[in-house]
Amino acid sequence: MNTEFDLIARHFSRPAPSGFLGVGDDCALVPVAPGHHLATSTDLLVEGRHFFAGTDPAALGHKSLAVNLSDLAAMGAQPLACLLSLSLPDVDHDWLAAFAGGFYALAGEAGCPLVGGDTTRSPSGIVISVTVMGQVRPQLALRRAAARAGDDIWITGTLGAADIALRLLQNKLPADPSLLAAVRPALERPLPPWAFAQQLAGVAHAALDISDGLAQDLGHILAASGCGAELDYNALPVAPALRGLDSQLVQAAVLAGGDVYQLCFTAPVQARQRILALADAAALQATRAGRIVAEPGLRIWGAGGVPITLRNAGFDHFS
Repeated sequence: MNTEFDLIARHFSRPAPSGFLGVGDDCALVPVAPGHHLATSTDLLVEGRHFFAGTDPAALGHKSLAVNLSDLAAMGAQPLACLLSLSLPDVDHDWLAAFAGGFYALAGEAGCPLVGGDTTRSPSGIVISVTVMGQVRPQLALRRAAARAGDDIWITGTLGAADIALRLLQNKLPADPSLLAAVRPALERPLPPWAFAQQLAGVAHAALDISDGLAQDLGHILAASGCGAELDYNALPVAPALRGLDSQLVQAAVLAGGDVYQLCFTAPVQARQRILALADAAALQATRAGRIVAEPGLRIWGAGGVPITLRNAGFDHFS
């Protein structure tokens, strides 16, 4: 018989690092460095809502942690540890081994060990909940309310690929196996820039991760900071795989497509060379694509200075 404790012992009981108390007690103990605050975030992934039934379990294990590491990156926080809760319709050890492999691989890369969690049975499908813990000096934390007029707007990585992958998997676009192969990793195996983000502490002003669409997420910074922004659409880092697709489709994917898990951040003009040097050292693409202005609202300029109006700004979890 497969009990909850058998499942945990078999798949999720790897030793915690020295100084941590991990799986086996009622609580984990996670040390925080002097002068730092604990940064924490949690996300749910629900089968049929956030991922397809039959998704590669190793990719799903990776993504379930990645979307949370992205939140730590948005604050400039160093990952410390994570908790995992799984609700499963049945126990499939092959599936669990692959899921755990994908999860632990990213946890090891990010220095974010699994130190606890929970499992239970769910008749309606798989539900995954991950909570991450990190640390950051409070005076250096990247916050949404810290943008200032005159700041540059920066974006890490590229935009649009995950949205196109989702549309292909939903059969909303004509089948194109080569295009799907090129864009699917962006959807299923995102790589948030957690190490680069820590270097932005004290350099950048405001930041957030792009999870629900660039226009919508940037709007959260503008609302919190009481300012506006101008974006140059032609400067945005469009994923190379989108070249040759319909321009309106690409525009919607780039400006409103979610599941990006890259950073949008603001920084003073005098930090440009520093940011580019940090990105180069991290082998990361960082693109300057706009500026923060005093006048409220988001204005997006296309070719020839023609304004772009969006019908849909991004993803709504209750739509």
